[in-house]
Amino acid sequence: MTTFDTLAVHAGRDGLTEQGIHAVPIDLSTTSPLTSVHEGGLAYEQMATGGVPLQGQSSVYQRLWNPTVARFEDGVAALEGAEHAVAFATGMAALSAVLLAMKSSGKGHVVAVRPLYGGTDHVLESGLLGTETTFATAEGVHAAIRPDTGLVVVETPANPSLELVDLARLVCDAGGVPVMVDNTFATPVLQRPLRHGAALVLHSATKFLGGHGDAMGGVVATNSEWASRLRRVRAVTGGILTPWPAYLLHRGLATLPIRVRAQQDTAHKVASALASHELVTKVYYPGLPECDQLGLVGTQMSGPGSLMAFDLASADHAERVPAAVRLMTHAVSLGGIDTLIQHPAGLTHRPVADHAKPHAWMLRLSIGLEDAADLVADLTQAIESTR
Repeated sequence: MTTFDTLAVHAGRDGLTEQGIHAVPIDLSTTSPLTSVHEGGLAYEQMATGGVPLQGQSSVYQRLWNPTVARFEDGVAALEGAEHAVAFATGMAALSAVLLAMKSSGKGHVVAVRPLYGGTDHVLESGLLGTETTFATAEGVHAAIRPDTGLVVVETPANPSLELVDLARLVCDAGGVPVMVDNTFATPVLQRPLRHGAALVLHSATKFLGGHGDAMGGVVATNSEWASRLRRVRAVTGGILTPWPAYLLHRGLATLPIRVRAQQDTAHKVASALASHELVTKVYYPGLPECDQLGLVGTQMSGPGSLMAFDLASADHAERVPAAVRLMTHAVSLGGIDTLIQHPAGLTHRPVADHAKPHAWMLRLSIGLEDAADLVADLTQAIESTR
């Protein structure tokens, strides 16, 4: 059986040798030639209703399907152990498609486990897409399920507090309601939610999958039925990922295992240094025993990852530190090759309701590929110079 690391390099590269090429081609065509009105119409209907082009069929129009995008989808599906993956322009476009696909099935109620990424929280709480959401703790999911519940949404590790959720238990408590797991923080290198009963796995591919902060995208790995529904929503709403980002994101998959593990090794050292700093009141990192009381690292997850958060004594101190770093970058996003620091309450989680918002004295770190000693030195000087 092919190992995960080998799969990461080769998934989505089928047929290149037969074509006499080595690098994945980028097909930038916005439209494709048609052999006849009849054949073109059949192909259009095939894709507009959730299918993919049959052998020899025209792909008609890039909003419906693109071969470069399809290669990235094949790669993600292979790594997540899914039947299919469907790629979108951004992670939020992917989430929107899932919610619209759920709504079109006749069920409009969502149960969501907080904390979540701020954009996800905002879309769910606002009801902007016509859904109604009940927010619950992981333990409260079963009680929150209603006859019209069409989806349970969870993110683990959670953004920004890195809380972990037992997925097998959650799926059981959902009682047959499909569970969608945002796996952006863990990536399939560390966690594969479908193995634990999830129906859909969502990624902001902009983050770890691409890994270099230069391409945006979102992707959902799932089964045939959901994939067809998602493609249909994507076709009519125009949310498809475009070829150039798809090429970059696909290229990122090849180095994903190496990057994730190296970043994780560095994160262990940074988290330990922060935990011993006199001005840091708390560190949130699944690699610390007190942050993994369910024992999910080593069982559900193969490692704790490279995201962490930490508390300082005051909101004022926390707001000054990001401006004082010299090596790290004060910016939102995560999962790239360089380390980013940001203030969740003031930025990514600004739209979240006050009672659910992260506290203002918390900062979040996405650890990159720099040397741990350099990162610790930068954090130390920033924390101490702004005390």
